[in-house]
Amino acid sequence: MPFVFAVCQAGAEAALKNEISRRHPDLRFAFSRPGFVTFKTPDTRGFIESFQLKSVFARTWGHSIGKVVGSDSATMAREYGELLSTNLSTEQLAGCRHVHVWERDGYMPGSRGFEPGVSVLATEVGRILEPANADGNDDAIAPRNVNAMPESGELVIDCVLVEPGEWWIGWHIADQGPSCWPGGTPQIELPEHAVSRTWLKMVEGLMWSGLPVKARDAVVEIGSSPGGSCQALLGLGLKVTGIDPAEMDEALTKEPNFTHVRGRAKEQPRRMFSHVRWLASDASAVPNYALDTIEAIVTHSSVKIEGLLLTLKFTDWKLADEIPLYHKRIRSWGFQNVRSRQLAFNRREICVAATKD
Repeated sequence: MPFVFAVCQAGAEAALKNEISRRHPDLRFAFSRPGFVTFKTPDTRGFIESFQLKSVFARTWGHSIGKVVGSDSATMAREYGELLSTNLSTEQLAGCRHVHVWERDGYMPGSRGFEPGVSVLATEVGRILEPANADGNDDAIAPRNVNAMPESGELVIDCVLVEPGEWWIGWHIADQGPSCWPGGTPQIELPEHAVSRTWLKMVEGLMWSGLPVKARDAVVEIGSSPGGSCQALLGLGLKVTGIDPAEMDEALTKEPNFTHVRGRAKEQPRRMFSHVRWLASDASAVPNYALDTIEAIVTHSSVKIEGLLLTLKFTDWKLADEIPLYHKRIRSWGFQNVRSRQLAFNRREICVAATKD
């Protein structure tokens, strides 16, 4: 029976399974480890060819073709090649230029020094697999690129390192954004000058959402302390206002394009937002409380904000069931295009992107 695999944040498996049961009732839960879940699919070729997983919590997904288990990586690589030749056509193998290799998350991002991305082990396994990708039999088939960015529409082979000595193999068709990133994680690193890891969340959020921010645009961030997200925005040449009762890092206060408003956003005069094009929020509040504050701002007659990039925090995973209601509420403010994703660098939270056009 065919399977679909999905990769998520360690700890978000229940939220993912609940979401899939609502949005894809024809899928049946099969197997999981922290950060890795599989589902049985209807056994029809038409389903496999047309299926698209719709999920906030799936960082990436693909069609599973099996797993290889062992203690010798060279032997496992040969079994990997056999799985490919058995489950993919000659034309698919000949045309495939990419393989993505990554480890499932062991911890929540930001915990125990862990950040998602391509690990040293995954890189080493990729080196072992690359000759197997060429199948060793046809000199006309070039070795595939390991953990490179494919073009939209290209077939990508997936190798997920689920346990020591256990690799799950599958494939997906690259679309854009996260489906082109190995494991659904952009290959970015926290720079030394960043004052907090929220820099990572903002950079990934902008990459995923595609918000058309431009240099000199005015942006406000609610819940800006200590300033990692603001640093990422300033790095793009934006004029940034951070609103937070707490202090900002002194690295921000020296920036000429940064203004700190020390207080709560709901207490600020609406004229303060009249020139702002974008609004970001990473406030430490439950979703509806955070949305109350944002609604009071963006629905005011003097405010013409065009797009939102919001972090909604879940004190309880049950709040994930309310995501459709959060979307409906945001659309009622005039933002027709609303999307959510649990970013690779999010913690127990999701990112919501919304635009009016």
